[in-house]
Amino acid sequence: MKRQKLLVGIMALQLLFTGCGQVSENKAIENGDDNMVKETVQENTENQTNETVEENVAENGSDEKTDGIAQAIEQETSEVDTEVVEADASEEKVPTAEISDSLIPVKYSSLRFDVDSKIEHIEYTSKDYFGDGSEITKEANVYLPAGYSEDKKYNVLYLMHGIGGDEAEWGMTGSSSKVKMIMDNLTYYGDIEPFIVVTPNGRSAANHAKEGSDYNSFYCFGQELRNDLIPYIESHYSTYAEYSNEGYDMSATREHRAMAGLSMGGMQTINIGIGECVDLFGYYGAFSAAPTSNPAAKTAEILKDNEYPIYYFYNVCGKSDNVALAAHSAAAKTLPDVCDQFVDGKNYMWQEVPGVHDFKVWYLGFYNFAQLLFK
Repeated sequence: MKRQKLLVGIMALQLLFTGCGQVSENKAIENGDDNMVKETVQENTENQTNETVEENVAENGSDEKTDGIAQAIEQETSEVDTEVVEADASEEKVPTAEISDSLIPVKYSSLRFDVDSKIEHIEYTSKDYFGDGSEITKEANVYLPAGYSEDKKYNVLYLMHGIGGDEAEWGMTGSSSKVKMIMDNLTYYGDIEPFIVVTPNGRSAANHAKEGSDYNSFYCFGQELRNDLIPYIESHYSTYAEYSNEGYDMSATREHRAMAGLSMGGMQTINIGIGECVDLFGYYGAFSAAPTSNPAAKTAEILKDNEYPIYYFYNVCGKSDNVALAAHSAAAKTLPDVCDQFVDGKNYMWQEVPGVHDFKVWYLGFYNFAQLLFK
């Protein structure tokens, strides 16, 4: 446990910038203020570097860890893409999306004004699963695709954030949301069938703030998923589940649910999505899965008697990611070799792309994963 706390503690310091800085950056983009974006990034970089040095010296008695942390932060903030391109409404509706190992085509990352998709902010009742089990209120953001109708049924992706973020870290808060833009365009051009995206807060505790909360609450999220969040979504939105207040068979519609996440959310996808809730989800995506992710051998052991089909498990990580590449590789890269439920090229993909531990890799991962879902 001490080693686990040290690993995640180090990772937390590296990733706090990602959670805090990304939200500020998103707000700046929405306001069209490029200078504000640059100033926010610079300020967060300087603050996090100083805090990292001080906390590591206090805990470990030296600053030997800080060079790598400072380097990671520098890599993450070396380029800030603040450009939002408006989509060409006259372009022919031809599906051309394909799995990419570098960039998301402008066609699929542009802002559309000719669709009626929307993002809703929700509150739902949960419990302090990490603490005393008392009732608490949690929040999440929900993307509803263009043309959403109660007369149709929709698949659902539960998309998790990292250790330094919350339900807003993926930026799914307004029209400039990259998740929204990618989904809008993939749907508009006919590359995918429309589906719902939910970004919750992955800490199952009374204190689930992105700052000052206990990271161990991330490991309790499976209970919240099963008991609270999924039932809420399926009782309030038009999904494939036959929801009932008196209980219903959630496994019957697992092929219509997916779970994915970045960094700590990638760990949750592996440890909780596959490790605890394989009866709830058919599709999984891990983007730069964090340290403490179950190693491949453990996942294979967990799944040795699994009778639920795994329709797809997609993995992506930056080749220069000095936070997660080793941990994610140990967790997933050899899965097809140790577990016959994963077949490379059929229901499994491991992808290493240029990049570090940042949203350039994670948005690319989302773009790729969205194309593989619910086939």
